[in-house]
Amino acid sequence: MPAIDVEINGPNVIAESERSGKARSLFWPWAGANVSLLALSYGAFFLGFGISFRQATAAAFIGTIGSFLLVGISSLAGKRSNAPTMVLSRASFGVKGSVLPGALSYLIFVGWETVLVSLATLATGTVFSRIGGVDNNLALILGFIVAVSLTVFGGVLGFTVIMKLQKLLTIMTIVMTLVYVLLTVDNINWSVINAIPDGSLQSFIGAVIFGVTGIGLGWVNAAADYSRYLPRSVSSKAVIGWTVLGASIVPILLVIYGAALSGSSKELSDAISMDPIGALTTLLPTWYLIPFALVAILGLVGGAILDLYSSGLALVSIGVPIKRHQAAIIDSVIMLAGTIYIVWVADNFFFPFQGFLITLGVPIATWSAIFVTDVLLRRKPFVESDLYSPSGRYGLWNWRPLAIMAIGSFVGWGFVTNTFAGWLSWQGYLLFLIGGKEGPWAFANVGVLFALAVGALGHFILSRSTIVKQESALAK
Repeated sequence: MPAIDVEINGPNVIAESERSGKARSLFWPWAGANVSLLALSYGAFFLGFGISFRQATAAAFIGTIGSFLLVGISSLAGKRSNAPTMVLSRASFGVKGSVLPGALSYLIFVGWETVLVSLATLATGTVFSRIGGVDNNLALILGFIVAVSLTVFGGVLGFTVIMKLQKLLTIMTIVMTLVYVLLTVDNINWSVINAIPDGSLQSFIGAVIFGVTGIGLGWVNAAADYSRYLPRSVSSKAVIGWTVLGASIVPILLVIYGAALSGSSKELSDAISMDPIGALTTLLPTWYLIPFALVAILGLVGGAILDLYSSGLALVSIGVPIKRHQAAIIDSVIMLAGTIYIVWVADNFFFPFQGFLITLGVPIATWSAIFVTDVLLRRKPFVESDLYSPSGRYGLWNWRPLAIMAIGSFVGWGFVTNTFAGWLSWQGYLLFLIGGKEGPWAFANVGVLFALAVGALGHFILSRSTIVKQESALAK
């Protein structure tokens, strides 16, 4: 049996001798990260915006594919220059200027891995409570140990282990999820579903934005981490296509099916807000509860592994003087603390989850738009040495993108409503321009779209000429 080695590459450019694979290899990590049963619960969250089933279906398609197109474009940067995402971000923000978006990325990675491990823990507790004969806290601890162990195993060991593990997790999760669908399809009541009236335009846009922030947007700052081992000769269209296909196809189908289940039962829909995965067990026969716990843990762990791996890369990319696997271990400790809070202290899952998504989603949306625009504007690979040199062509601090990010965050937070925690009540200070905090646009969270627009247009207008000059100099 071959030994399992810890990946030694960190924020460095991957040497040409280590580059291998084809674009289709990207299908497995992205499918594994997004095949989770959490997508079923998202169906209830979409309907929670007060929209119909057909609107939820449309929102799932638009939000998922739209956000993962950004991920696919971000993957191009990794293929072109073979470095992690947050290192490549230095071309936009400067070698030191990239510390700010890198720190934000780190927070969102750690947040997501905590959320996913928490869900796996809660689901396990619910399963064993239904089976009976097992103390609830003991069941929670069991799920906690399994989820954390698998996440840390993949995230610390690194790329090679992740690519192999994600393929296995994806296949197992898809098969077991199909069994769940077969066992629960009789619970769908189409007459009840079709009776749900259409919601307003504002409600529909709010659902789309939730899909963007909750499904794909948080992966833009990780995309290049998984394409950087590809040869530069690989087709760019294939990189985008396989990324979008792998990441989108299963979540879309699961969101739609989840919307059908929750739309058929208000009781199920209400239960999902408290325990998004565990609530789904109420539809299952007892004999499938243990396999369900397994598929829930495996599906959630698939995403948590990628988050832990990329959080470690983000931490070393902003200059923390440790190795990638050491950073991943530090992140694991933070993840443990956060999971303990959500599972054993917090009263509700959905409220802190939504608050987290929107609050960090706004600046990440601005950064994502800047980075994706930068990738689209460039026609040549980044100059490797300059990504690590304060005196290189990308500079130490690039104040224009930093200013754009600040403006985008200010505008974005001004147009979102975050009532999920008292300390977030300051948001929404610009909503008076479109009807106020109680108006029709209050809960649409259009600030995320405004943040994306400010980032994309701002970087295009202010940085296009600089990028042209940089690439013209390369041609000489």
